[in-house]
Amino acid sequence: MTLPAPRDKATSPKVRGTFRDFVRTHERRRRLFPRALLVGLITGLVAVAFRICLEEIGTHLLHFISWAHQVGLPGFIAVVTLGSVGGGLAVWITQRFAPEIAGSGIPFLKAVVHRLRPMIWWRILPLKFLGGLLAIGSGMALGREGPTIQMGGACGQWVGRWTRATSRERRSLIAAGAGAGLAAAFNAPLAGVLFVLEEVQRDFSAALLAAAFVAAVAADLVARYFLGQSPLFYFDELAVPPLATIPWFVLLGVICGLLGVMFNRGLILGLDLFGPLAKRGGGLTGFLAGALGGIAMWFFPAAASSGDGLLERVWSNQLGLVALGGFFLLRYLMTLTAYGSGAPGGIFAPMLVLGALLGAAVSQAADFLLPGMTVDPQILAVVGMAAFFAAVVRGPLTAIVLIMEMTGGQEILLQLLVACFSAYIIAEALGEKPVYEALLARDLARSDEVPPPGEAVLMSFTVEQGARFEGRQLGEVGLPPGCLIVGIERRNGRVLGVPQRDTRLMPGDKISVLVDPEAGQAADALQEGLSQSGD
Repeated sequence: MTLPAPRDKATSPKVRGTFRDFVRTHERRRRLFPRALLVGLITGLVAVAFRICLEEIGTHLLHFISWAHQVGLPGFIAVVTLGSVGGGLAVWITQRFAPEIAGSGIPFLKAVVHRLRPMIWWRILPLKFLGGLLAIGSGMALGREGPTIQMGGACGQWVGRWTRATSRERRSLIAAGAGAGLAAAFNAPLAGVLFVLEEVQRDFSAALLAAAFVAAVAADLVARYFLGQSPLFYFDELAVPPLATIPWFVLLGVICGLLGVMFNRGLILGLDLFGPLAKRGGGLTGFLAGALGGIAMWFFPAAASSGDGLLERVWSNQLGLVALGGFFLLRYLMTLTAYGSGAPGGIFAPMLVLGALLGAAVSQAADFLLPGMTVDPQILAVVGMAAFFAAVVRGPLTAIVLIMEMTGGQEILLQLLVACFSAYIIAEALGEKPVYEALLARDLARSDEVPPPGEAVLMSFTVEQGARFEGRQLGEVGLPPGCLIVGIERRNGRVLGVPQRDTRLMPGDKISVLVDPEAGQAADALQEGLSQSGD
C-alpha cells in the first residue's frame, strides 16, 4: 500500500497561521457578543428612563405655558425665567463637572473610538442624563437622541471595564453602545447599526458589525417592551407617488443640500459667537440661550424642546407656506443658539423637524405652481427629514433606513433614495465637512488636552512640491501601518470630506493623520513620502 506523499512543508506555517487567525477571530467574537448584549440591555433601560422623564417634563411644561398665558405679564416672566434657569443650570453643570457632555456628545464619542480622548463613563452617564433633562425640559430646541447615543457609549465602556475587556474590545463596545442608543431612541435597530458603521467608527469588520447588531436589537427590544412597538411616527398608509413627481423630490434634495450646509456652518458660527462668553464659566451662555428660547416658547409653544408639537401640525397639514418658512427660520435660530451655548442635547430631532418643514414647504409650492401635480405633503415631509439628515450628517444610508423604520414607509424607498442622494451630492459639491467631523475638528483644534499615554496622536503634514506621494491617490500611497488620514485641506482653503481611496494628494495639501504610537517609525515614513527628500 502506497502512503500519500507528505504535504509541502513550506505551506504548513501559512496554514497554521491562517488557522490561528481564524481561532483568534472566533474567540474575539465569542467574548464580544455577550458583552454587546449586556450593553444593549443597559442602554435600552437608560434610554427608556430618559425618554419617560422627558415626556413627563414636556407634559408639565405645556401645562405651565398654558397657565402662564392666563396670567399675562407675570406668566411671560415666569416662562422666560424657567428657560433661562434650566438652560443656565444645564450649562453650568457641563462647564463645572463634565465639559465632554456639551452638545450631542457624538463628536466626543468619535474621538474616544479613535483614541483621541479618554472617557470617564461614571461621570458622563449621570451628568448627561441630568443635564439633558434640564436643557431639553426647559424648552431648548435640542433632541434626546444625541444624549442617548453618548450615554449608550458610556454604557459600553462601563461593561468593557467591568468585564475586563481589552482596549480594542472596549472601543467596539463603546461604538456598539452608541448604535444601541440610537436604536432605542427611535425604535430603529438597523439605523443604529448603520450609524455605527457609517458615522461613529467606519469600520466594517465582521466582529464590530455583529456586536453593533446585537446591542442595537437588545436595546430596541427593551424600548419596545416598555414604550410600545409602533413606529415613532405612525401613518395609516403612505401612497406611492407617481413617477412624474420625481423632479419634486430631486428639488427637495437640492434644497436640503444647500440648507444643510447652511445649518452646519451655522452650528460652528454659534459656537464661535458664544465662545468668549463660555470662557467666563458660570453657565452664562446657558442662561442667555435659555432666556431667548423662553421668549420663543411663550409665543410659539409648539416650537419648544424637540419640536414634536410642530411636527404634529406638519403631519396634519395645518401650516401654510409662509408659516412653514417662518417656523423653519425660528427653529433654525433656536437650535443654533441652544447648541452654541454648550448645553447637553442633540441635533437629531432638530434636523428632522427642519427637514419636515422643508418637505411640507415644497409640497405647498408644488400645489401652487402645478395644481395637477400635487404630492402628498406627508410624504414630502417624511422624505425631507431624511434628505436634510443626509445633507448635514453625510450619512444617506442611515438617513433612509432611519426614516423607513420611524415611519414604516417602505413604499417610498425610491423617493427617499432620490432625495437623499441629491442632498448628499449637493453638500459634497460645496466642500462642506459632515457636521460631526466639523465639530470634532473644531474641538481638537481648540483643545489643549493631550491624548492619554499609549493612545493615537493627531498629526498634521504638508504635501511638498516634488514629494514622492505628490499626485498619487491615497489607494496608491501604501500608508505605513498605524497611520490613518482623517482630513485634507487644499491650498485654496477648501476642506475635503472624508478622504477616499481615489482622493489625490496635491502640492500644498495639509493632511491630518492619526498615528498609533505603537506603529514605530510610521510618522517618519509618512513625512519622508510627503517631503521633497522623499525621492
